[in-house]
Amino acid sequence: MKFIGNVIWIICGGLLSAIGWWLAGALWCITIIGIPVGVQCFKLSSISLNPFGKDVVDEGGAGSCLLNIIWFFVSGLELAIGNALIGILLCVTIIGFPFGKQFFKIAKLAIAPFGARVVKVG
Repeated sequence: MKFIGNVIWIICGGLLSAIGWWLAGALWCITIIGIPVGVQCFKLSSISLNPFGKDVVDEGGAGSCLLNIIWFFVSGLELAIGNALIGILLCVTIIGFPFGKQFFKIAKLAIAPFGARVVKVG
């Protein structure tokens, strides 16, 4: 069932979300200082391609908090708003509700991605 959900997910906007993460990662990788941030963006784009069967676990500390503050103002706000808007649009229908929930999960991740780890569920 996860496979079917992930295939439909890509069609319903998951690819658009992943492209946003890839674009943010590419922009961060332009500078040498931003390469670790860009690499994290590329790693977290995996949840944008197949979110069903995955969950986000927060393991952040003080360093992650500082980096999340910088991230929020540079890239996080745009990604979070985009994912939240798509989630709202999908939640209008009963069929799109599970997909909207996944977009909200990704929007939450876009606000504070550092210190977060994506884990497989069941």
